[in-house]
Amino acid sequence: MASTNFEKYEFADRYSAAWARLYGPSVDTARQRERWGSLAERHVAVFGKVPARVFSSPGRIELLGNHTDHQHGKVLTASIQLDTLATVGEHEGEICIQSGDYPMIRVRLDSPGLLPKEVGTSTAIVKGILAYLVEHGYRVGGFAATMTSDVGRGSGVSSSASFECCVVEILNCLYNGGKISPIEKARAAWWAETKYFGKPCGMLDQCAIALGGVSYIDFADPSAPVVEKLDLAMQESFLLLNTGGDHTQLTHCYADIRKEMESVAEALGGKVLHDVEKEADPVGRALRAGCSGRAVARAVHYVEENKRVEKARAAVKEGNANELATLMEASGDSSWKLLQNLYVPGEATQLIPAALCWMGALGAKAKRVHGGGFAGTVLALFGEGKLENAEKALAEHYGRENLQRVWIRPDGACEVLV
Repeated sequence: MASTNFEKYEFADRYSAAWARLYGPSVDTARQRERWGSLAERHVAVFGKVPARVFSSPGRIELLGNHTDHQHGKVLTASIQLDTLATVGEHEGEICIQSGDYPMIRVRLDSPGLLPKEVGTSTAIVKGILAYLVEHGYRVGGFAATMTSDVGRGSGVSSSASFECCVVEILNCLYNGGKISPIEKARAAWWAETKYFGKPCGMLDQCAIALGGVSYIDFADPSAPVVEKLDLAMQESFLLLNTGGDHTQLTHCYADIRKEMESVAEALGGKVLHDVEKEADPVGRALRAGCSGRAVARAVHYVEENKRVEKARAAVKEGNANELATLMEASGDSSWKLLQNLYVPGEATQLIPAALCWMGALGAKAKRVHGGGFAGTVLALFGEGKLENAEKALAEHYGRENLQRVWIRPDGACEVLV
């Protein structure tokens, strides 16, 4: 098919059979037809060629396990239907990525070194992924990609990890025959974000997106996390609300959580909290060692959150929706009181606490800050008969575009085949 007679809807319709699996049984086919077709049309306009391949990388929700991954703890997480979508074609010697209205990312394969001015940019992410794959014996090469994403930037559903895993999966399929394991793909994405981009994060986001579906993950050994895929069959509905905050400038807040947790671990003779969580009298010992009260509270959150994750794992396997809701609510309460990541200290707007209070009044069975916190999204679980009224009330205030029913999709970052 030549670019001169390219028809965008014809291109989109080739992939329509995959949409129910990617976006759920109630997928808006008209919207996806326009979205996929327009992205391919943009690819032709930017690169002059019809894209040969399509990739989709989901966002994620965190059911339980708030700020436990970077302390080698446990999480219960899932990939969702919101995705980063990429049309991809060949491009010699260079990776070129046109995403939305952002400036094009260009990384030459013969000069992949990181420049100081690139730290904190998407270019750093791409260079970090290339460096990781080369160092670990995988092949890399050039490609041209045009991307669009409904994984909101700064909204707490991991737009950065979705982008990272998309890039890794493109290189995996184009140059490595699809042989890179999901955990290795997650590690490449995480390594790029921590070492090149400069964000001190755990590996929850990348693992959730690379694995797909519902996953229990134990990061006791981050080089080989224990993963169990679970089947979450529930009648209740998850609702994700973007409260209007933006966490893209809050790296220091996340870094403080990690730093304070590790100060407690060090006071008790370890490196991370996993090393010391079974110590006798950890609170008293940490306080006597001079750790701050907030650091100790955050450490207590970690210990109790790990226990909740294990209980939630059992609840999902038993199909006990009420127990899962109880544990999610307790997790959210702990994040508020102990972890203290619902708003930036001194901030008066407090968008997340206000939203959680309202969701409770609207009948949520469980509600919690989502992801890193301080700004962004909250996740709520509504029982039958409560969702529609809550959705209407919240949409009138926050805007329908900031409210999303969540469907857990089975696939992680992947190539979409015809």
